[in-house]
Amino acid sequence: MTPLEILRALVAIPSVSSVSNLPVLAWVDDFLRPLGWQTQTQRYTDEAGIEKANLLAYAPTIDKHIAANTASPLAFVCHTDTVPPADGWHDPYTLQIADGHAHGLGSCDVKAALACFLAAALPQQAIQSRKSIQPGLALVLTADEEIGCKGMDRLLASLPQLRFARAIVSEPTSLRPAVAGKGYGLARVTVRGREAHSAFPREGVSAIAAAAELVPRILAASTCATHSLFDPPSTTFNIGTITGGTAKNILPGECSFLVEWRAVPNETPGAIPALLSEILRAEQDKLQPGVTVTLEVLRDEPGFDRATVAPLADHLAAALARPLTGISFGSEATRVARIAGEVVVLGPGDMHTAHSDRECVPIAELNEWTQILRDLFRHAF
Repeated sequence: MTPLEILRALVAIPSVSSVSNLPVLAWVDDFLRPLGWQTQTQRYTDEAGIEKANLLAYAPTIDKHIAANTASPLAFVCHTDTVPPADGWHDPYTLQIADGHAHGLGSCDVKAALACFLAAALPQQAIQSRKSIQPGLALVLTADEEIGCKGMDRLLASLPQLRFARAIVSEPTSLRPAVAGKGYGLARVTVRGREAHSAFPREGVSAIAAAAELVPRILAASTCATHSLFDPPSTTFNIGTITGGTAKNILPGECSFLVEWRAVPNETPGAIPALLSEILRAEQDKLQPGVTVTLEVLRDEPGFDRATVAPLADHLAAALARPLTGISFGSEATRVARIAGEVVVLGPGDMHTAHSDRECVPIAELNEWTQILRDLFRHAF
């Protein structure tokens, strides 16, 4: 099968985070087992009562040893869930070909990478006669990446001994090897005032008016840390949602908004929550009397940075003739970096099309990455 044929089959299996990913895993298991790969599945039930699983697969070896208790020389990590289809997307589960691209839900994020891996795992007589697949080569498939990397968290908690010498985390990077990734943070700011009828504004204190004064100050925040692999090269802030008030004619007694940040990997741990606390303390004194402000940190996850010695990244950059880069979007790489000596984020497709009805992957990149993987499967670092 070609990578395009495999991708067509994978896209046809719905695997939005709100449903089970077991059908995808079953398809992959049925594909790999006849090739001699050994698989093990870690099942769990999510908060909504839906059964899901992570899957580990190991390349065939002479002694048939599953390397779960040893460090795999190279692991490929792919999540199996997708975001929901965008509103109005007609038939997102049927792969469409247009202008050299394959369009479909999950086509680049990240079923294309999985399709390339599976195509590369198929026997190639001319290649197999020279050198076989590396013993211990691993494929790691996870659930619930799109809703907070929950599947990977479960996998690492259940297998504390799991180690990889090197790992490629699949994400659409246009086949540019990403050796650094920004972290991710989220906090809720709650502003409390005092309700009153809008006909008598002096009897109340508007929480929304106070929040409006805080928002531009937070968005203007900056730190000294920078990293040359990112654009922009610094930590960024965003306020994406604001809620508050009960009626059009009532001064709002409460307002809250979510502050999101993406920190460069060399940012001091805990620096952003501390900065936000400092800003809110300084602004509190300038607000109207009767206003209180609280900060609740919901997530503060570090990024990852290039390993001191990075033979895999250097090899991939040379093989693909593409420069190293960094990614500003979230991925499982921040977690994989805890158990791997070197991590590279890489895959066909562009994240700019993902999470939309424009999601697609260039067919040329499918074929290119499959060929690189065939060589990589037999390359020893």
